[in-house]
Amino acid sequence: MANTPEQLMRSRYSAYALGGFGEYLLKTWFPPMAKNLRVSELSEKTQQWIKLDVLGSGHTGTEGWVEFKAIYQTNSGKSIMHEKSVFTRIEHQWFYIGGEII
Repeated sequence: MANTPEQLMRSRYSAYALGGFGEYLLKTWFPPMAKNLRVSELSEKTQQWIKLDVLGSGHTGTEGWVEFKAIYQTNSGKSIMHEKSVFTRIEHQWFYIGGEII
């Protein structure tokens, strides 16, 4: 179990990078925000994740955030995803709520 939002974000990045971990991704998504998501879709590996750079993170009480850049490869070439993700903690467990693409 992740002790901080950054630990959860890093584990979720690994799940996407490896592929096949849709069940884990769904389990760590804040339930009200995950209503229309399916394990099969989350398990698909649609690009090759190359590198993760965490630019900052923090939490106060039950709310947290992580800003990161992730480099990935598709058939079209390399791209960068820059996001500020938000998290919430419920009963000692962190959940991913969503993120703002920067």
